[in-house]
Amino acid sequence: MIIILANCHVEYEGRARSKLGKGDRLVLIKKDGTFAIHQELELDPVNWQAPGCKNNVSLNEDMIILTSKKIKPNEEIKVYLDEVYSATYYNILDTKELEIRGYEKHMVDLAWKQPELIEPGFRPTRREYQTDNGFIDLMGTDKDEKLMILEFKSRKAGTNAVKQLKRYVDCFKDNKEFVRGIIVAPDITDNAKEELEKLQMEFISMNPPLDLLKQKATTLDSFL
Repeated sequence: MIIILANCHVEYEGRARSKLGKGDRLVLIKKDGTFAIHQELELDPVNWQAPGCKNNVSLNEDMIILTSKKIKPNEEIKVYLDEVYSATYYNILDTKELEIRGYEKHMVDLAWKQPELIEPGFRPTRREYQTDNGFIDLMGTDKDEKLMILEFKSRKAGTNAVKQLKRYVDCFKDNKEFVRGIIVAPDITDNAKEELEKLQMEFISMNPPLDLLKQKATTLDSFL
């Protein structure tokens, strides 16, 4: 990774054209071709190129020019370094992937592994079951063998979640036995709860798991 702090001006040409006058900026150039120019404020870069770009440096009349070029579509950024404050190169080693927890998928995983969290006697049978109205998060049966359709939400469930659940339950109108429709979420709005009761459906409170997966045990290989 190359990190450059400099006073510079920038030109871009491609699907549009832009110019950025002189100012102090941070330029990041990554091994995969990512090229980004950051100003002092704001999270996103003011100019950037995605991975896969060809980046090079040239010298023109004592002016250092950084060029980042993309072929498809044809785009080019040129950064003219008027004054370089610092330039650093790091040979970075990073093979780890970001681990994220707290989504609906993780709630389904938890209910699949620990069905008693839904209710005693619950037996999960299918995940991501496809219907004409979308994919059902989780299906199963209760202790009385009644079919259960569960829609998971990682945040407070509203009326849209109730409508979504109803569409799934409607796919089983021909079922001889009563089908239980259940929303599983940390909380639910009053309006949504009222709608559920009208439709003879249920709400189960569950928080999404936020604990990160346990790291692998350290072995001698970790130090070699």
